[in-house]
Amino acid sequence: MDRRAPRPRPPVDTLAAAGDPFDGGPEEVLSYLHGVAIANQPTDAEAGPPVMVPVAFAARVSDKDNQDPTLSIPRQLSRCRQALPDYCVIVAFFWDVESGRLDLDQRGHSDAHEQFDVPVPRDGGIADLLDEARQPARRFVAVVCESVDRLSRITQVGTTIEASLEHCGVALLAADEGITAADLPNASGTLARKRATPILTRRVKQAIAEWYVLDMLEKSWGGLMEHTEQGYNIGKPPYGYQVITESHPVPAKAALGKVKRRLVRDPVRGPAVTQIYTWRVVEHLSYDQIAERLNLDPDRYPPPEPILGRGRRAIGAWTKGSVRDVLCNPKYTGHMVYNRRKNPRRDRGVPGKVNAPAEWIWSSRPTHEPLTTKTQFLAGTPIGKSNRGSRTSDRPNRHPATTRTYRLRSHVICELCGRRLYGKTRRVGDGYSYYACEPVPAHHAGKPWYPTHPKSLWVREDKLLDAVRGFFTRRIFGPNRGALLLAIPDEPEADDGTTARVTALRSKIKEMERQQANVVKELREYTPIGDEDIDQQWRSQLRDSFAEITTQRKDLEAQLAGITAKPPAPTPSDPALLDRLPIVHADLGGLPEDLERELFDGFQLQVRYHQPTRRVTLRVTIDGQAIHRLTATSQAIMNRAPAPTTPTNTKRPPVAAATGGPEVFSLAVSAPGRIRTCAPASGGLGVTGIWKWCWPV
Repeated sequence: MDRRAPRPRPPVDTLAAAGDPFDGGPEEVLSYLHGVAIANQPTDAEAGPPVMVPVAFAARVSDKDNQDPTLSIPRQLSRCRQALPDYCVIVAFFWDVESGRLDLDQRGHSDAHEQFDVPVPRDGGIADLLDEARQPARRFVAVVCESVDRLSRITQVGTTIEASLEHCGVALLAADEGITAADLPNASGTLARKRATPILTRRVKQAIAEWYVLDMLEKSWGGLMEHTEQGYNIGKPPYGYQVITESHPVPAKAALGKVKRRLVRDPVRGPAVTQIYTWRVVEHLSYDQIAERLNLDPDRYPPPEPILGRGRRAIGAWTKGSVRDVLCNPKYTGHMVYNRRKNPRRDRGVPGKVNAPAEWIWSSRPTHEPLTTKTQFLAGTPIGKSNRGSRTSDRPNRHPATTRTYRLRSHVICELCGRRLYGKTRRVGDGYSYYACEPVPAHHAGKPWYPTHPKSLWVREDKLLDAVRGFFTRRIFGPNRGALLLAIPDEPEADDGTTARVTALRSKIKEMERQQANVVKELREYTPIGDEDIDQQWRSQLRDSFAEITTQRKDLEAQLAGITAKPPAPTPSDPALLDRLPIVHADLGGLPEDLERELFDGFQLQVRYHQPTRRVTLRVTIDGQAIHRLTATSQAIMNRAPAPTTPTNTKRPPVAAATGGPEVFSLAVSAPGRIRTCAPASGGLGVTGIWKWCWPV
C-alpha cells in the first residue's frame, strides 16, 4: 500500500472529527500520533494498516518591533493547513521571531517569542527542528512551511536546511508551491523523486527573496546617507550640543509624533569641547590629564551624562573614556557624520565595534556650528599614538626589574621614523645612559622608512640633557632671549617628496589624455564591416574604455588638486609671550627630576634626533592660556635650583613686537653649537648651529 494516498480508517475519522489535538482535542490523539511517528516505517507495507501522515510546522517572523507575531504565526499555520492533504496532521510546531538573514548556527536561539502571547504551541525553533529530524524516533516525516523564504532569506542557508532535512529522510513542503501525495515519503520512508520544474521554481523564489532583502538594504542605506547629507542627527546629541526638533516631512509619520533632529551649540558645554581640543593639540595632554583639569572646575566644565542602561551610570565627573569620546567624535567639526559605530546585536551574537574612518559617511558641507576645526580633530589622533605607553610622572616603572628613570622619557623622537626613542643603560665603562631606536622587522618591514633606517641607533642622554638645558637657559629664561629670537633666520622648507609626486601625477594625467585621444581617433576612423552585432559590440567596447580612462583621469586630477592646493596661511603668533616669562638665573642641571620633567611637559618639549647628521632639533610651545602655570613653574625653579656662579645681567633687552593673533607660538631650534667630542659609533652628538621657526598647524 502506498502511504501517499491512504484510505483513512473509521477510528481515525472519528478522532479527526474530534478536532486537531492541539486545538483542544483529547490527549489520546497526541499519544496515538506519537506512536504513528515512531512506527512510520513498517517492514511490510501491505500488512500495516493505513495511517495519517504526521507533519511538522515551521514558521518565522523577522522583526519583533515592526511586525505582529500574534497575527503572522497563526496566519502561516492556517495557510499550511489549507495546503496539506486531508490525511496529513500537524503534530509539532517550530517557529521563531528573528531575522531571516542570520547564519544557520545563530538561528533558533532568540527569546523574542517570549514577549508575545501567540495562540500557537511552540516546540522550539529551527535548531530544535533540525535536532529532532536527526533522531530515529522523530514525530514527523515531513516539514511544511508557508514558503521557503520563511526558513531563511539567504539562499545558501535555506538550501542547507532543505538538504539537512532530506539527508534525515524528511521532506520539505511549501504551501505556496502546492502539496500533493507525490511530494510525501512513501510507506518505506523513501522521499519522492525531485522534479525539475518545482525545484527551479523554488530556487528562483529563494533568489528573489534574497534579492528583495539586499535591494531594500541598499535603498535604506541610500536614505541614511541623504539623511546625513541634510544634517539630521541620529541618536543622542554629542556633549556640547543640544537638539532642535522639526516635524517629520512625511504626514503619516508626523501624525505618529515622529520628528527629525538637528544639532545646535550648547552655550554652557560647547566651550568645554573647544578647550579640550586646545589642550590636546597644543599641549599634547593625555586623556587622564585633560579629565583631571576638567574636574578642577566642574561649574565651568559640566561633566557629561551618559545614557543610562547596561552597566552605564552617571558618576558626576569627567573620566578618561568621556574625554576620549569627545576627541573621537567628528561631529564637532560641523559636519554630520554617520556609521562611526556598529551597534551590537546581542540576539544575533554580533558584538559592537568602532568602524574604520574610511567607512564613515560625512556630509559634504558643514550642517551645524563647529566646536573645533577639522585640522584640530585630525591632529588629535596622532597625539594619542605618539604618547601611547608613555608615563607622565617621574616615578619609576612598576616593573620589579626597574632600577632607574630617564628624564627625557617620551620627549625624544627619531627624525627618520617619527617614533619615540626609549631609554637604555649600557653597564660598561662609565655606565652611560642612552636613548635607542630599534625597529622590529616583523612590525615595521612594510614602512616606507624601514629600508633606510639603521638597524639600531643610540644617542647619549647626557649629551641631550646638556643641549636641552642650554637651550632653556639661553633661549627661554636668559636675558638675551628676545634678541636671539629675532636673530633666527628663515630656513627653507625641506622637500618631503611632494615635488616628485606632483611630477609623477602630471605625467600620468598626460598619458591618460593621450589614451583618450587615441580612443576617440579609433572610434572616428572605424569602418563598419557590415555585421551590426560586431559593429555595435566594437563601439560599446570603445565607449567603455573611454569611460574607464576618464574615471582614472578624474581620480588623478583630484589627487593633484589636493597636493597642489595652496595651504592655509599659518596662524599669527605672539612672540611677546616669551617676554612674559621671568628671567631665571639658575643651574637647571641641579633641578630634581620631578621639577625638571614638569618643566619639559609644561613647554611641550620635543627633541628630534637626526642620526645621519647627528643633529638635534628642539621644539617648545608657549600657550597663552598656560602662561600662568609656566610662570609658576619658573618661580619654583628659581626657588629650588642652585644659582650660577657667574653673575648675569638682569636687565631685559628689547623683545619682538607682538604680531597679534592667538596667544601661542612654537619655537624650534637646533642645539647650540658644539664640537663632535664622540665618535659616531659611541652615540656622540654633533650639532650644526642651525636655528629656525616652526609654526603650529
